[in-house]
Amino acid sequence: MASSAQQVTEIVADNALAALLRDGYCVIPDAIEPTSASALGHALDRDFEATPMAKGPFYGASTKRFHGLLARTALTHEFVLQPHILEIVQHILGPACDRIQLNLTQAIEIQPGGRAQPPHRDQDMWPVRVPGVEYLINVMWPFTPYTVENGATLVWPGSHHRQAEILLDPAEAIAIEMEPGAALLFLGSTLHAGGANRTLTARRGMIVSYSLGWLKPYELPWLAYPPEIARTFSEELQSLAGYRAHRPNLGTYEGHCPSLLLGEGRHRRGAIDVLRPEQEDLIEQYYAGTISHLTVGQGTPE
Repeated sequence: MASSAQQVTEIVADNALAALLRDGYCVIPDAIEPTSASALGHALDRDFEATPMAKGPFYGASTKRFHGLLARTALTHEFVLQPHILEIVQHILGPACDRIQLNLTQAIEIQPGGRAQPPHRDQDMWPVRVPGVEYLINVMWPFTPYTVENGATLVWPGSHHRQAEILLDPAEAIAIEMEPGAALLFLGSTLHAGGANRTLTARRGMIVSYSLGWLKPYELPWLAYPPEIARTFSEELQSLAGYRAHRPNLGTYEGHCPSLLLGEGRHRRGAIDVLRPEQEDLIEQYYAGTISHLTVGQGTPE
C-alpha cells in the first residue's frame, strides 16, 4: 500500500500533467530536494566560470551555455531520472514513439544586463508536424532563484493551442518565478523565452529536454557520452542517452542495438532485426501469403 507521502507525490504529478496538457506548462514546486539542486549548481561552478559567452542572436551574447552534463557530474543523473517527471514525459510522448530519448542537457547562465531571448517554440527544430503529436518536453531546473528581475523563463500560457501564430502579444507572457528544488515543465509547442536579467547577479539553471526517440536530437548523445562514459550509467540512463535501438531498426550499430557497445568486448556479429511485434506479425503474414504487400506507412520495413 502506498505511503501518504507517495500518495501526495502522485497527486502532485497528476495535477502537473493536467496543467501541462491544459496550459502548455506547469511548475512542480518540490520536484527534488533543494539541497540536491544547490549541490549540482556548485558542482558546475568551474564549468560556468570556464565557459565563454555564447555567440549569436538566439543564444544571446550575455549568456553562457554548455552541454553533456551527464558526463560532467553524476549529480545530474538524479534530475534526468526523476521518476514522476519521467512518468509525465512518457504519458505525453510515449504514444508517438517506441521509446523516449534525451534531446539535450544544457546549463544556462544569464549574465546581468542580458536581454530577453526571442520568443520561440523548441519543436521548430524539426520541419515536420503531425496534428496532436508533441515532439519534446523541456524541464527547467533552477540553481539560483528565478525572479522577474533576473530573467525568469517567460511562457505564453495556452500557446500550444495557437501554433499557427508565430508571435503572441508580449503582455500575455508570464515570468515563472521559482526556487531551487522546483521544476518548470513545458511542451515543445509552447511559446517561451529566457527573460532579461536586470539585476547585478547571474541567473543559473539547467534544462533537460526529452524527445520522441525517432527524432534526431539537438545534442548527439554518442559524442557527448561515448561508450567508455555510458558504461558507467544505469541501464535506464543508457537507454535515454541513445544506447538502445528504436524499433523498427533505427539508431543501430553494425545492425545491432547500440547497447552492444557497452558489453564486455566487441566482435563482429550478423545483423539482427529490431522490430515491433506487430511488424514481425505482418512479415509472417506476408510470407504465409495472407497479405499481398507490406505497408511502409504502418512502420513496416520494405
